This record gives sequence, structure tokens and C-alpha cells, in this order.
Amino acid sequence: MLATRIRRWKSVALVTSAVMVGLAAPALTATPAAATTTAYDATYYKNAVGKTGSSLKSSLHTIITPQTKLSYSAVWNALKVTDQDPNNSNNVILLYSGVSRSKSLNGGDVGDWNREHTWAKSHGDFGEVTGPGTDLHHLRPADVQVNSIRGNKDFDNGGSSVTNGGGSLTDSDSFEPRDADKGDVARMILYMAVRYDGGDGFADLEPNESVNNGSNPYMGRLAVLKQWNAEDPPSAFEEKRNQAIYDTYQHNRNPFIDHPEWVEAIW
Repeated sequence: MLATRIRRWKSVALVTSAVMVGLAAPALTATPAAATTTAYDATYYKNAVGKTGSSLKSSLHTIITPQTKLSYSAVWNALKVTDQDPNNSNNVILLYSGVSRSKSLNGGDVGDWNREHTWAKSHGDFGEVTGPGTDLHHLRPADVQVNSIRGNKDFDNGGSSVTNGGGSLTDSDSFEPRDADKGDVARMILYMAVRYDGGDGFADLEPNESVNNGSNPYMGRLAVLKQWNAEDPPSAFEEKRNQAIYDTYQHNRNPFIDHPEWVEAIW
């Protein structure tokens, strides 16, 4: 059963000034996510509630690090549960495109769906190893061709349309998911940055402002991810997914789905 979410909207005063010279990129002015409370605040998150900055990040790392780890092959069947189409139990919903596709079409051929590492596995060179390479909180089903187009690109706004990408865009060094998936992507990336801090033998994953991170353990752009988190709050699908991972598989949670305002509190 999903935890009860109560939003307490706070008034936010935004004062923006800008001087435009020629053509300038639009400012990132999304309103920060509203404060929330959940049924887990007095238990699971009790040592994090009320903290900010590095103290909050450290507390969340301690909370979410204990988890049951899956093998990469076990991820196939897990995704058939966590990403099940709420309107068709025979299908999963694909990240980036939003397409509903048969669970049986998992594989590597055109028309299939495969396992997308939202935090590209080459960014930190963790591959498909048990741990960051198999963590369901950032693994999602995606169309094989769309997944290939995304590749290991960082996230940013702009580009040209991705074929069968549901409105996603891409250019030479970045990928922009469709609007309905932008917040999901941001919260998955930032979960990884908190969960994997270099203390368990894997790379210390961190967001930054670059879109050319290559094999470095970084993912950009942070300012854009923060904007996406604010503009696309957690959906019922995302919350149900978080609950299924917690209840059935890894027994840890993505705190930014429960508390999207913690993104601004940390970064």
C-alpha cells in the first residue's frame, strides 16, 4: 500500500533579473518542489527529517545503502513487475517513449525492450556488476533503438526529435527525455549520487554541470535535473514503482520520490 503523501505548499518569492544580449539561453526558474510528509518519516527517514545539505545527503546515504542486491538476469523479471502497465498487466511502460509493450518482448532486437541504465553504466565504469549495475532504482525498460540513441549521453535540454521517442530530443552530447519522464530521470540520477559514494568499492557518483563526462563518474547537467524534478513531480506510477522495489526486491527507497524537495535541500 502506497504511503500517504501530504503536500504543504509554501509561498515562494522569486525575484529574477536578467540582461539579454543577443540570443541567450532561457533561465532555469522552476519553482522548487513543495514540502511533503510521508508515512515513513517517523521510521525509515527518522534520522534524515529536518536536515539539509551534506548532513541530509549523508543521512540518506546511510538509510538507503542497506539493500537486497539482484543479479543482472533477475532484473528482467523485476522490471516486468515494477514497470507494469497499470492498464494492461501483460505489458510494461517504456521509459523515454511512454510506449506500452508486451512483457514477452524483452531482448535485443528491433521492437524489443531492454534494460536501460539511466545512470549510464560507463559513467563510473561499473558495467552490469551486482550493485550499481543492477540497482532497480535507476534501471527501466526502454525501447532497444531509443535506448541505443540515448547511449551514455548526459542529460540536458535541446536537440532534435528521437525517432519513436515519444517527444524525447537528442544532440551530439546530450539527451532530453519526454516531459512525462523528466522528473523520473532526475530523481533516479540523484538517487544514484546519494547511494553510491565510493565507500563500497564502486565509484563515487556525483552530478555536475557537464555534458561530456565520458567514463568519469559524473552525470550532468545538475541545474537541468533540478529543474526537471521541480517541473515534473512524482507520479502515481513512479510512487507505486518505488513501493514495489521497497516491498518486494531491494527493500530500500528512492528518497527523492518520497521527498522531491530534498533535491533542493541537498543541491
